[in-house]
Amino acid sequence: MRRNKRVVESLAVLGLAGALTITAIPYSNVGVKEVESGFETNGIAGVTSALNNVQMDAYEEVGEVVTVTKVEVEMVASAKETTPVEPELSPEEQEWQDKLMTNIEDSLNVRENADVESMVVGKLRKGDLATIVEAGSEWTLISSGNVTGYVSNQYCVTGTDAMNYAKENCPTVATVNEDCLRLRADMTTEAEVVKVLAQGEVLTVDTDAVVEDGWTAISYNGTTCYVSSEFVTVGLHTTVGVTAEEEAAALAAAAAEKAAQERQQTVSYGAALAASTDDVTLLAALIEAECGSVYYDAQLAVGAVVCNRMKSGSYPSTLYDVIYQSGQFSPAYNGALSRWLQSGPSASSISAAQAALSGMDNTGGLLHFNAATSGKSGIVIGNMVFY
Repeated sequence: MRRNKRVVESLAVLGLAGALTITAIPYSNVGVKEVESGFETNGIAGVTSALNNVQMDAYEEVGEVVTVTKVEVEMVASAKETTPVEPELSPEEQEWQDKLMTNIEDSLNVRENADVESMVVGKLRKGDLATIVEAGSEWTLISSGNVTGYVSNQYCVTGTDAMNYAKENCPTVATVNEDCLRLRADMTTEAEVVKVLAQGEVLTVDTDAVVEDGWTAISYNGTTCYVSSEFVTVGLHTTVGVTAEEEAAALAAAAAEKAAQERQQTVSYGAALAASTDDVTLLAALIEAECGSVYYDAQLAVGAVVCNRMKSGSYPSTLYDVIYQSGQFSPAYNGALSRWLQSGPSASSISAAQAALSGMDNTGGLLHFNAATSGKSGIVIGNMVFY
């Protein structure tokens, strides 16, 4: 019994040592087959069976360790692959990184402060390019032309987006860098010269045309012409913002220009009509426009003034030229004379015109007249004063 007890205890210790040895196998690279062979040589079948079970558990543990390690490696590799890489900006894109444009059709208010209640100091219109002074989450401080102020970010594009917007919405132009540059009908120096261009002229580039190297296509009077690329600078045509004062001045100038054009149209029409009208009708229409048909003596006096100017030597010598002399008789320029020529003057105005052209003069040779209420001193006839 004692001997058997020692054997059992020894076997237990040996089994424990074997188990510890096998548990260490995944990390010490000791061959499991070698351990099994050693025990089998000693003829300990039961221990070998137990150790086989430990061996299998060890293999499973090794598999788990290896599997986890592999997953971790794959996760790290995957993370590296999905990390976004910032694209390298082209030189053109770099130039646009501090630029801003409005992407609305009309115009965007530029305000004194970053607040919708703040005073409007100017405007950015479609096509106006601004430089970013200070970017914010909702408002951006910009400078464009003579206007500096804040714009709301929700109506703007910046950086590369601004560049792409400009390319889609702003024309491409070519600025002439040399005097006497020839605009040609075709891409050859032997082609017909359509126009000789001056330095500083800005031309619209035909971006749809197919061109050869060294030539730039130009849209001119509805056709495509060509210039040597060497002598032009091609780029996007952008404008700048305006201050509130500049906008007001521009609106006033536009209104004045429109009024001038309307006056010119009226004058041109009236003058053409008057040129085809006999002197009696033309003078009668002026009389009617100047003083009406109430006072015949005033009508005669107006006609006499016109005739006196024709004779004076200080004014044109023809009736037409006297009446249409710049800055003299306002009905010739405000459309009143033209209307009376179309509708026809009254019988009394025609009679007064005939009398004045025949030499009758109730002013004593005077050359000017005005409304009696004008404050001028002279001879008052009817509702007119002559001097």
